[in-house]
Amino acid sequence: MDLTVFFGSSFSARGYADKGFGVDVSWDIPLLDGYRYEVLPALRDKGRTGVASPLNYGIFSRLKGGKGVAGFDVLWVHGYSTLNALQAMLAAKALGIPVLLRAESRDLARQRSGWRQLAKRLVFRGLRSLVDGVLPIGTLNAAYWRHHLGRDVPQFFMPYAVDNDYFLSRSRTAAQTRTQLLEDLALDPSRPVILYVSKLQGRKRCGDLLEAYLRLSPAPGVEPNAYLVIVGDGEKRTDLEDRARESGFNSIRFCGFQNQSEIPAFFDIATVFVLPSQDEPWGLIVNEVMNAGRAVIVSDDVGCQPDLIHNNVEGCVFPVGDIAALADALRRVLNDPQLSAAMGDRGRERIQTWSFEEDIRGLRAGVAQATRSKNKDNDPLPPKSLSANSTAMLELPDQN
Repeated sequence: MDLTVFFGSSFSARGYADKGFGVDVSWDIPLLDGYRYEVLPALRDKGRTGVASPLNYGIFSRLKGGKGVAGFDVLWVHGYSTLNALQAMLAAKALGIPVLLRAESRDLARQRSGWRQLAKRLVFRGLRSLVDGVLPIGTLNAAYWRHHLGRDVPQFFMPYAVDNDYFLSRSRTAAQTRTQLLEDLALDPSRPVILYVSKLQGRKRCGDLLEAYLRLSPAPGVEPNAYLVIVGDGEKRTDLEDRARESGFNSIRFCGFQNQSEIPAFFDIATVFVLPSQDEPWGLIVNEVMNAGRAVIVSDDVGCQPDLIHNNVEGCVFPVGDIAALADALRRVLNDPQLSAAMGDRGRERIQTWSFEEDIRGLRAGVAQATRSKNKDNDPLPPKSLSANSTAMLELPDQN
């Protein structure tokens, strides 16, 4: 496949003020290497994402081609809730180019008002006419598309994956610097480590983890045997630090924002990783830590849970917001080192089947079906071989 990526903005690659982390972020891994891309000319670019920002023009002419430049066979769009995504799909429709759609969406437990439900039904009625197939990232996302678009819209499974080879390699390398990191954090290597890595926002519910950790105290005023290491930054950091000081325990570490290449070193010192989030669309950090072979505890409102973490298999699952249940899960893992190690091993094995290879297979199947249907409708000749297909991808910048 001949891939060209059209970006709405380059702010993520340049460095930007991340509201969630509450810090200026400049990623330390290359984001634009290895593929052809273009940043579309902007009508509006506020350096953050929203329904109307960034707002670009020129996608129609790019998709159409001309003057010696070939057009595209397929448009692959990330998300559907922005003006950029809408105009790209409309342009593809006008040009007879099939559209494949991928997004993180899932249905949430909360009840929507009547007018919101009506608006959503109208949106999906229009979306069905623009989309030739969807690329679900997991079980909940697949159910979302079936419910809102119907069973007749083809689905091509494209799991939400990370570069497993990269994280496996980084995790193995991190073992060489484990002693230094433990010394830097003043951690006793004989004591277990509970790790949290994410933004310190309300919906991430790091406060639940802190309260559950305090419940591990064997007696009033006695700190737990395990350490709690919190990696990340955000609006709740001050509150969390105040609560940690109030406890009087010296076993809690706040490490601030860490860049992509630095995080595997924290995976390496962890006994168990915890993501207690609410309304978490997926949680790619779980994919990453599973490559390090660590037990994982997640809430049942983390999107990846049904696919990656099964209770008492790769880790533990607890009801979101249930601090007592989270504390029980921590005790279960920490009190049985053999169980914790076995969970980590099963997780590492599980995540190897949730990889870029599955992504490629899903995308190839989607492109093949979309171009086959297009040629069947418009061309008496058989479709071109898949390797000759030209695919445009509209990628909207993401701060999540």
